[in-house]
Amino acid sequence: MPEGDSVLQLSNRLQFMVGREVTKTSVRVPRYALASFDGMTCQRIWPYGKHLLMRFDELILHTHLKMEGQWAMHYAGDRWRKPGHTARVVLQLAHTPRDIEVVGHSLGFVEVYPVENYEARIAHLGPDMLNPEWESNGDREEVIRRMLARPTRAVGAALLDQKVVAGIGNEYRAEACFIAGVHPATPVAEVDVEKIIDISRKIMWANRNEPVRVTTGVKRGGETAYVFGRNRKRCRRCGELIKKDLLGGPDAGGDEGELERVIWWCPSCQPLSA
Repeated sequence: MPEGDSVLQLSNRLQFMVGREVTKTSVRVPRYALASFDGMTCQRIWPYGKHLLMRFDELILHTHLKMEGQWAMHYAGDRWRKPGHTARVVLQLAHTPRDIEVVGHSLGFVEVYPVENYEARIAHLGPDMLNPEWESNGDREEVIRRMLARPTRAVGAALLDQKVVAGIGNEYRAEACFIAGVHPATPVAEVDVEKIIDISRKIMWANRNEPVRVTTGVKRGGETAYVFGRNRKRCRRCGELIKKDLLGGPDAGGDEGELERVIWWCPSCQPLSA
């Protein structure tokens, strides 16, 4: 699943839409099949955590990529690179000499609602980890407060909970826990929460405009991560074999609806207390 930095980069690529008029709309989701932005102008495009939002006059198009979603951009009339049946949103924008078509394929979430409903529609989300005003507007303190509100919860589960902080995914969770020297299953009460949140923010902010995520400081292929995806490989710090397991999910005592996700860790650098 794309993480907050991926959605930020997608938002940056789509900024060409701002100021353009929509000439044709097709929302291929039953609930919003009659929704139309025709004749409206794209006012703004922005990310919030893993969510992408587009404002067309007084309407908002709210989408989430989930696991397989992608946005494609091409001239209207050109052949699509993905099958037509995967399209969930098709927007045609005024452009000379040919209109531009923007297609959202395999989107996991699509909503259309009035601008005045925006705050209510994102109210369930925690602060956005990549908000440029993270330090000045109280977002950091609010995330720390939400983490500490459930001291017995596994820190790895809390970091992935978008209601606590929006934008962190499995890769950043794994890398932040390693850098902090914390096993992902460690209860929040036993963790320096400020430290792990600051690490998460630092590595995500450093990668926000980078084509390849790097948490080790080394951009060579195969050397960009400490533990993520490195099961049974040597720890870059101590040489111990990286381990892999599952964390979370209702069957393991997690929240209802919580997904069981893979974790990676170094048993020497990230010991789990009894």
